Amino acid sequence: MKTLLATLVALVGIAWGWDAMNAIHPAGAHPLWIARQEALYLSGLLSIAMMSLAMFLATRPVWLETPLGGMDRVYRTHKWAGILAVSFAATHWLIEMASDILKSTIGREGRLPKEKFSGFLEILRDLAEEMGEWAIYAVLAMLLITLWKKFPYRTWRLLHRAMPVLYLMLAFHAALLAPRDYWAQPAGALLALLLAAGTHGALRSLLGGIGRAREATGNIVAIEHPSDDITTVRCHLARGWRAHSPGQFAFVTFEEREGAHPFTIASADRGDGTISFQIKALGDYTSGLAGRLQVGQAVRVEGPYGRFDIARCDTKARQIWIAGGIGVTPFLAWLESLQARPEQAPAADLHYCTRDRTTDAFVPRLETLCVALPGVRLHVHDARQGATLKAAALDGAKHAEIWFCGPRGLAESLRHGLRAMGWHPRFHQEAFEMR
Repeated sequence: MKTLLATLVALVGIAWGWDAMNAIHPAGAHPLWIARQEALYLSGLLSIAMMSLAMFLATRPVWLETPLGGMDRVYRTHKWAGILAVSFAATHWLIEMASDILKSTIGREGRLPKEKFSGFLEILRDLAEEMGEWAIYAVLAMLLITLWKKFPYRTWRLLHRAMPVLYLMLAFHAALLAPRDYWAQPAGALLALLLAAGTHGALRSLLGGIGRAREATGNIVAIEHPSDDITTVRCHLARGWRAHSPGQFAFVTFEEREGAHPFTIASADRGDGTISFQIKALGDYTSGLAGRLQVGQAVRVEGPYGRFDIARCDTKARQIWIAGGIGVTPFLAWLESLQARPEQAPAADLHYCTRDRTTDAFVPRLETLCVALPGVRLHVHDARQGATLKAAALDGAKHAEIWFCGPRGLAESLRHGLRAMGWHPRFHQEAFEMR
């Protein structure tokens, strides 16, 4: 993620720097007015570059899963590209407003002349300037709502649908107000490429084309309630489903008005189009979901996505698998996929963290699956009995490969503990967040 964002910033900086070094300013132009103009151009380029990247990543490009490390990382990059885009847009707006400060301090003398246009093009530029200003206000508000985690997801999702329109407004602003000489320089070529990628993403979103090629439709064939807060949903997908790898996830639509939500696939692929999800009541949507689902109900599943795949385990490294709560779902798929070929199961220690072992429906299931896999040693950590997992309990972790799925707080605690002991094992963790 950081590499991609830093690379884009560097490319924009180089393109802007090329133009800045070759720019010819009128005699008598004040250095502060020149600095303001170049800062305005740079902040604008950075903002539209990041927003274009965010819009393109919103299309869920599967080919980026490998270089970025999974669709969860794609979305994380999308999120931070959006945050940076709005930050640069705010900086761009503040620099624009700084003209009044310069007028009151150094005066209008030495101010750079504006480019002259006429006719319909001048009208379009005035419109682009107005649209850009209002779009910046809107994306600033959207950023605040996105960062406010208590804001209802359903409402946020509806408001988020406006982002493609806001992007197109800002793209129009950037294309019309970019300096005329940009289009004969690297800055113009880069800007054109960014606008093309971002517009592609925005139009696909508006036309409902995101993920359509990876959608499968079917019905719910079974619903179970292994505990009060867990619902097991088994679906049969009649057509369109691609075979999935154990540990991957999918975007599932049970109700059209709610749209798609990401859930880990908790079953191995059997080749018959049947997949299962273990859904925990965590938020405003999942809390009431169990009461709204019915056997025979239509379902739409998009995927599979993700790189939390047992096939990616390093067979030469010691394996430590850690699951916390509902984070056990990818490991259930892993263990289930190994039942038919136990001799291929890697030697691994599976640590499962639960609040109460006696009432946890996943514990018996894990025990049953691990019985057939002698190489997998199950360790259950019961918080009610004071058995919380600490980094020191991960024997041999110094040279191990760790796969983690669970609460972020537990992951951070384990990472900190491992670093404190001077251990730096490979630590695989999905970082998926929808907002």
